[in-house]
Amino acid sequence: MHKGIVVPLDMSNVDTDAIIPKQFLKSVERVGFGQFLFDAWRYLDQGEPGMDCTKRPLNPKFVLNQERYSRATILLARENFGCGSSREHAPWALAEYGFRAILAPSFADIFYNNSFKNGLLPITLEGKIIDTLFNEVEALTGYSMDIDLVKQVITIPSGTNIEFNIDPSRRLVLMEGLDEIGMTLRHRKKIQAYEQLRQREVPWLFRERVVNDR
Repeated sequence: MHKGIVVPLDMSNVDTDAIIPKQFLKSVERVGFGQFLFDAWRYLDQGEPGMDCTKRPLNPKFVLNQERYSRATILLARENFGCGSSREHAPWALAEYGFRAILAPSFADIFYNNSFKNGLLPITLEGKIIDTLFNEVEALTGYSMDIDLVKQVITIPSGTNIEFNIDPSRRLVLMEGLDEIGMTLRHRKKIQAYEQLRQREVPWLFRERVVNDR
């Protein structure tokens, strides 16, 4: 269960270069990207790696810089969110900034897949529901919602429940904090048993591998 304030990003086709611009992609450490999220929109100057963002001029018109949304952890977006290049830095930046879920009518496929790998929940809802949520969020300061991943239900301030669907395997990844390696290691015993069986069936393959490794 996650309860959080919602921030509305009323733009369609937000691409990954807008989420985290290309100049910040040199690092693959998965940290340090949150401060540069939506960099060209959040700041009035040109962002570069290593800058002290606490001293940079903010764009007062950008939604994330508005006080009412300063503690938001749920992003409300429009269709085709996360389009563009396949950079995994985009969900890294969103997650490190503090977002835990994104609601949109549609997502780019690669971004959608990468989100689950990095602890971010992308929820697809019908366009009419998204429209209604935009209206409500903008009308009510401090608008928050509860997201129950187990029951796959969103509860909004009026008490209305909105159901959503997540593939069971993806839901498991988020609920247990697993990545692809973690999912594989859940079958460690079966993998080890298979390796032992293969060593008995075709031992020459394993001897050859040992020789080559040397």
